[in-house]
Amino acid sequence: MTEKPYDPASEGARMQFDGRMSYTDYLGLDRILTAQHPLSSAHDEMLFIIQHQTSELWMRLALHEIGAARELLAKGEMRPAFKMLTRVARIFEQLNSAWDVLRTMTPSEYTRFRDALGESSGFQSWQYRLIEYAVGNRNLAMARPHAHRADLNAALEAELARPSLYDVAIGCLARAGFDIPAEVTGRDLRGAWRPHAAVEAAWRAVYAAPEAHWELYELAEKLVDFEDYFRRWRFNHVTTVERIIGFKRGTGGTAGVQYLRRMLEVELFPELWHLRTSL
Repeated sequence: MTEKPYDPASEGARMQFDGRMSYTDYLGLDRILTAQHPLSSAHDEMLFIIQHQTSELWMRLALHEIGAARELLAKGEMRPAFKMLTRVARIFEQLNSAWDVLRTMTPSEYTRFRDALGESSGFQSWQYRLIEYAVGNRNLAMARPHAHRADLNAALEAELARPSLYDVAIGCLARAGFDIPAEVTGRDLRGAWRPHAAVEAAWRAVYAAPEAHWELYELAEKLVDFEDYFRRWRFNHVTTVERIIGFKRGTGGTAGVQYLRRMLEVELFPELWHLRTSL
């Protein structure tokens, strides 16, 4: 005799949602799941679109966490900020995994819809640029692809007017009594970060006596942990692009793999990496 099928309603599960908020309603799934509009008949274009859309969603969360962590650090509330910075590192771990899915697409499959992309390119991701600016990599030239959108340009300009995550972290060193020169604490926030010997000396002192500076020591490792995953994401980007298009130019006009390899050389928190050699 067959067993009667299980009915969740028998245990109190709500099964009717007329006039009530459902899972689909709360998450806005009608908008999200109808936001994929392939421009070709190629089967693999859907993969390409969804991989990039989901990456942008994870970046949205990364910006949310970075912004909150920065505010907490500026107020001296370090421990709650650590949780957020840990989450940002794990977000980039998730973004790294996304490349594994995209790498299932072969060069032959990509060429079937590449022309449909026109001049659009991941190089133009304004959220990625915001993340770079928020953590401290402030290259003003990289804002130009967004100049045609007043709202995006305003968001980038607002970010450039704020201290970066790394600026705030160095402010934590200054508040703890380390000798951070005024030329560092009062620097032009819009400018690119330049490694400074006094900053490296302060971080080195933290690492030399972690028991005496435990919160700063943990902050330093949270930053390094994030950059570690961030670097892996960039490296996976390079290898995925080379695997799929070789050394062709990018759709957005960049030098493709050569451009991405140049980005691998960028250090977000240089003093935290350099001190390891002299410690």
